[in-house]
Amino acid sequence: MVEKLRLMAVHAHPDDESSKGAATMARYVAEGHEVMVVTCTGGEAGSILNPKLADRQDVLENIGEIRRAEMARAAEILGIQHRWLGFVDSGLPEGDPLPPLPEGCFALTPLEESVPPLVAVIREFRPHVIVTYDENGGYPHPDHIRCHEVSVAAWDAAGDPDMYPEAGVPWQPLKLYYSHGFSRAKLLAFHEAMTAQGQESPYAEWLAGWAADKPDVIERVTTRVECADYFPVRDEALKAHATQIDPDSRWFAVPLEMQRTVWPTEEYELARSLVDSTLPEDDLFAGVREKVTA
Repeated sequence: MVEKLRLMAVHAHPDDESSKGAATMARYVAEGHEVMVVTCTGGEAGSILNPKLADRQDVLENIGEIRRAEMARAAEILGIQHRWLGFVDSGLPEGDPLPPLPEGCFALTPLEESVPPLVAVIREFRPHVIVTYDENGGYPHPDHIRCHEVSVAAWDAAGDPDMYPEAGVPWQPLKLYYSHGFSRAKLLAFHEAMTAQGQESPYAEWLAGWAADKPDVIERVTTRVECADYFPVRDEALKAHATQIDPDSRWFAVPLEMQRTVWPTEEYELARSLVDSTLPEDDLFAGVREKVTA
């Protein structure tokens, strides 16, 4: 009997899992593999981004509890397992100069405190592949950058019996990826497809503000996972995070059929690998399948 393959995605806040790689996870779940999302913080400091809920006092007063319930619903839709690491959302500082981060938040928690809990979950779940953010956090939110740092440190430590022996039996993941869901190339492809059909593009202003000399993360992509059949599942998981996602926003402006045709994949960068695989890839488990079967 072939061992099930296991994928772990480590994210900073609830809703990140549904906007970054959700269709990929849904595909692997449908194929019979096991998928776990680890969420580092509770999203307590997040703004209410859905204007339909922004003025509701009951939502404002219970945002932490509500976001936990939203995450549970998204996990159910995606068919994934889920763990909270239990750290406190740092918030996104704004202003010039930026204000200090709140004491005790995730981004300020020393790595010697934030890495062991993730190592323990890795050793419990035993993922073959881990997905997280790159060194820039996908975008420069302090929690996303810290999530990258914690994830890489945990990937390095999980298989080392001398590191955190109290965190369980060592387990070495075989591949580490960075998720690259937002690229200029992708936005431009959708923009051109919509304007070609005489539809208003929601990305014109965004693209106009994208500096010509700014690097595009698409250049770092090594792996494109075909998952267009699971875009509807992804969207339902996103909508489960009702405080964060406006169902009438540009998240859902591109028709699903156009998405399937123009850009049917989700993109990743292979950062670490202990198995042989040929780049470019179309499968996060490339090389892992052969090793596990052997």
